[in-house]
Amino acid sequence: MTTTHTVEAIRAALTEVLNRDLPELDQTTRLFEDLHLDSTSVLELLMALEDALDIEVDPDELRAEDFTTVESLAEYVRRLSGN
Repeated sequence: MTTTHTVEAIRAALTEVLNRDLPELDQTTRLFEDLHLDSTSVLELLMALEDALDIEVDPDELRAEDFTTVESLAEYVRRLSGN
């Protein structure tokens, strides 16, 4: 899974969860500060990514630092997919 593919999947999932377009989204976009995610929207985001990328999230292994930016989330997703 390439970085571009992962970031595009995150963009699509965020668009779905937040119910708005995100033209300003890049790898440095902060999930909580810039996009105003909360714990509920993070769970919705993870479910959308599980469906889109055929990954499985273990809630016991979630770390706050994986949800700092789009880039940190992309790294987390790549680890889950084995890439």
